Amino acid sequence: MTRDFSSLEPEDRLDAPLAPSTGELELEDRVALRRIHGLSTELTDVTEVEYRQLRLEKVVLVGVWTEGTAIESEASLTELARLAETAGSQVLDGLVQRRDRPDPATYIGSGKVNELSDIVLSTGADTVICDGELSPGQLQQLEARLKVKVIDRTALILDIFAQHARSKEGKAQVELAQLQYLLPRLRGWGQTLSRQAGGRAGGGNGGVGLRGPGETKLETDRRRIRAKISKLRKEIAALGAVRDTKRGRRVANAVPSVAIAGYTNAGKSSLLNAITGAGVLVEDALFATLDATTRRSETPCGQVYTLTDTVGFVRHLPHQLVEAFRSTLDEVADADLLVHVVDGADPLPEWQVNAVREVLADIGRRRSGVMPPELVVVNKTDAIDEVALVRLRHLLPGAVFVSARSGAGLDELRERIAELLPKPQREMDVLVPYARGELVSRVYTDGEVLAEEHTEHGTQLKVKVYPDLAGQLEAFQSNTV
Repeated sequence: MTRDFSSLEPEDRLDAPLAPSTGELELEDRVALRRIHGLSTELTDVTEVEYRQLRLEKVVLVGVWTEGTAIESEASLTELARLAETAGSQVLDGLVQRRDRPDPATYIGSGKVNELSDIVLSTGADTVICDGELSPGQLQQLEARLKVKVIDRTALILDIFAQHARSKEGKAQVELAQLQYLLPRLRGWGQTLSRQAGGRAGGGNGGVGLRGPGETKLETDRRRIRAKISKLRKEIAALGAVRDTKRGRRVANAVPSVAIAGYTNAGKSSLLNAITGAGVLVEDALFATLDATTRRSETPCGQVYTLTDTVGFVRHLPHQLVEAFRSTLDEVADADLLVHVVDGADPLPEWQVNAVREVLADIGRRRSGVMPPELVVVNKTDAIDEVALVRLRHLLPGAVFVSARSGAGLDELRERIAELLPKPQREMDVLVPYARGELVSRVYTDGEVLAEEHTEHGTQLKVKVYPDLAGQLEAFQSNTV
């Protein structure tokens, strides 16, 4: 059952029939290990010397299709191929096994492991990447039978994060996530690596049955990893306190905050640059941004707000990463407005939307269900045709359609952000002396001026302001509404 999905139109992919239920899986689907064509990234235009210098890891991808359509399962493996390329691998082949659930012992079933072994040998691959999170037992069984390194989707994403982390906080968060993933998957050599003798092995008071090997090398490693995890959590908490202090200053100054969230490589950093001219790294790669970046911006009417670029999400984002990046993700929960960026050029944008909203819902549950309002922004409109654009407008009503590259739609986006930002609520009539011109300037920056009149004694203003600024204006108040 070979399927060439690269030539399908987007509407054909979305209208594909749903997969049969667990009890209705067809026999040929159950026994087929389907090869997904078009995933190979084998290099053909370099010399042998150049190829040796590249030293790319050769990988074969394998996934288990348990639900959804065939197109969705192939799209998931295509995304895994992009993840593998981002990590620095050369994808040789990709396969999907149709099952009602992954095999508890070998992920794809004992018989299919033999077929996969033949493919690994024929392609010369040195690594197999599974499109799912493997249990320690599955990982051990596959490596024992395939005789090559086996990793899962979670380990692959963690590796990409480790390559892209730049700040001290980002590196600590990634290391914490890696250690949490590694801890239950440690494997040792049994009692031969004992570190000490237990039960008074050298003396005569231990008694029969009480003399043992003591702490093994595996137990020592686990103890050290737990100690390192504890240390990293303290470091991240301390760095999070610094972030909270900066956030607290913005709150005290009544500066509204906007967080940019979305799927990885949806164009969040490009959008930040287009709006604020921040100049942050923009790269056509998955998880190019791991460290939150905050920049100052203004609405068309002059209201100041901050715009924060956050880490991208992905389907089946490892829970270790969500836990480790808690302080960074809190930027999303604490914002006054959430700008949800969607890649309009993706064949299945609704997958992106659902994956992001699942992570956001997880953050919301941790924060007692309190989340900011959401503004959906469809990016890369310059890379999609008119039919796909009409479909997206129907799929995402109320969304703003922009192109960070060409600048199309950015003015509308700025207007929508200005409409959704929280407005000053306290209305006041004040007479500000001319000697306090800095207060008038701040009212124009942080508040809303309803009326202004220049009198003999100062500037008469009718304004709406935030509570902190209202406290400074109370001394000049003539009437409070």
